[in-house]
Amino acid sequence: MLKGSCACGEVRYEISGVLVGPITYCHCWRCRKHSGSSFGTTAGVRASEFRIVAGQERLSSWKSSPGIDRFFAGCCGSPIYKRNAETPEMLGFRLGTLDTDPKEVGTLHFQAGSKAPWFAITDSLTCESGGPPFGTRD
Repeated sequence: MLKGSCACGEVRYEISGVLVGPITYCHCWRCRKHSGSSFGTTAGVRASEFRIVAGQERLSSWKSSPGIDRFFAGCCGSPIYKRNAETPEMLGFRLGTLDTDPKEVGTLHFQAGSKAPWFAITDSLTCESGGPPFGTRD
């Protein structure tokens, strides 16, 4: 069981299953903006295994593009997950909100062609080089 929460602790969740797919460090402009950092750390989660256990009324969402809803804690702004209308059974999950160790590590830098110029990728993980150059949006 994985557990997590927003920054202020009012929204708490549990994941009864395992993370799906690789843990990815995404360097696209959206993930940078959503995380307020150099990249977003994400993995998939089965929607049926994800449950808000406290603060459901504090969860807010917005449409980042057609069919994509992004959910965050309205109380403090912590991004938690996104849902794609085309694949509602899977959630794109933000690992920065975890309070327990998933016992996995990142395996991929995604959209490294969009990475922030102040961040150097110095590890040996696979780099998928796609994405528009820094400072542009796709």
